[in-house]
Amino acid sequence: MKTGTAIKSGLILFSALQISIALASGGAHGGAHWGYTGETGPAHWGDMKSEFATCKSGKQQSPINISGAKSTNLPDISFSYQATPLDVVNNGHTIQVNYAPGSHISVDSKQYELLQFHFHSPSEHEINGKPADMVAHLVHKAADGQLGVIGVLMKKGKSNPLIEKIWKHMPHHEGEYSKAAIKINVADLLPANKAYYHYSGSLTTPPCSEGVNWMVLKNTVDVSAAQVDAFTSIFHKSTRPVQPLNGRKLEVGH
Repeated sequence: MKTGTAIKSGLILFSALQISIALASGGAHGGAHWGYTGETGPAHWGDMKSEFATCKSGKQQSPINISGAKSTNLPDISFSYQATPLDVVNNGHTIQVNYAPGSHISVDSKQYELLQFHFHSPSEHEINGKPADMVAHLVHKAADGQLGVIGVLMKKGKSNPLIEKIWKHMPHHEGEYSKAAIKINVADLLPANKAYYHYSGSLTTPPCSEGVNWMVLKNTVDVSAAQVDAFTSIFHKSTRPVQPLNGRKLEVGH
């Protein structure tokens, strides 16, 4: 594992994914040590510091229970992902894979650059009241600053080859990162059918900034029980409870 400046760089990248004025206050290293349980858990995020107020007052929060989505002709997501050197960070809340520049998605003529992807178990979004066993959130950012997040839901089944590559180099302690002399391509994590649910939501971690373009893929991919256990043995809790829809438009593609 590397230390010092390199670790700080990885944590700064995690913080830099936040929207607008919240860009510098991403996680446990932003001043307020939020978590998923007890007095630092989701019910208290909005009271921990002023920058987190949206976690309590926001009306377009994520995740949500996806139910009753209106079937419509959503624009296709055009994926243009390249292989990237493996760069994995344990940021204290999840395992995050930082992505080298040059990979992006395009949705309705808008391009979003892939910055990183990370995991939660169980999934934060629920489908008809039920979470998936694990989820990957692929975090993208457009030129105007808007975030676009792809959710890849995973169910227990066969071992996932991409997860296996990442887990072999998974840092077990907060602040550690691992760089390996291999390349991965997150395109290998995507299901063949890329139909998706769509709505406007927020970051699922403080500062809970809104305006995030959420695209949760309908079809799941396999992950083994052992791979899920390897993640949850480090992160016993990594999921924010579902939030009220508050009349938002919830759509699903064919």
